[in-house]
Amino acid sequence: MIDRSRKRLGQGGAFITFEGGEGAGKSTQIARLAARLRGASSAPVVTTREPGGSVKAEAIREALLAGTVKRHGPFAEALLFSAARIDHLDTLIRPALARGETVLCDRFSDSTRAYQGAAGGLDPALLSALERVVVGDMTPDLTLILDLDPAIGLARAKARAGAGEAADRFEAEALGFHTRLRQAFLAIAAMEPERCVVIDAGLPPDAVEEAIAAALAARLPSLLSRPEAADDAA
Repeated sequence: MIDRSRKRLGQGGAFITFEGGEGAGKSTQIARLAARLRGASSAPVVTTREPGGSVKAEAIREALLAGTVKRHGPFAEALLFSAARIDHLDTLIRPALARGETVLCDRFSDSTRAYQGAAGGLDPALLSALERVVVGDMTPDLTLILDLDPAIGLARAKARAGAGEAADRFEAEALGFHTRLRQAFLAIAAMEPERCVVIDAGLPPDAVEEAIAAALAARLPSLLSRPEAADDAA
């Protein structure tokens, strides 16, 4: 299988995104994968998130997750997510990839397709046009979709809220909204199997981590082996 990140960038790491519904464990698995890659590869690893990842994007994140934009509808939300994404790409993602670093991102454009599109009701053609303008050729090399029963995910999110972390604008939506989200992410995976891998996020965290490592070994094997090790073997 072609290592698409190296073909596109000519050096270094890759752009890997994590997608999925609320409570799927993306943050946990990003941290685990970052630690694994730092131990297995000489390429630096950057972890980031959307909305966020830059000073301007984090300010937009605060407004979006607080729900202050909800009353303006899903199109306004999609525009603000896009504004945050433009700054995130320009400030962090593109420069990191140009330096040959691996970028692990908690959510990217697939979340806009799912949240504002399938669950929010926006026309997919409109979102596709917006994505072409904002993302351009920065399609992820690999997208890991952490699939979980939304009822379980919402229970996890509620447990976090019980620990002092309030539910955000999207966690507070009804179960039907989150069911549509799950279906949207699975539909994206079915449409783009070369880019996307579905991971069963209902498994124990260690098993999820190993499933992600197996996906990388199959899709982007160069990330899991140090170049100097390959040189020694030759």
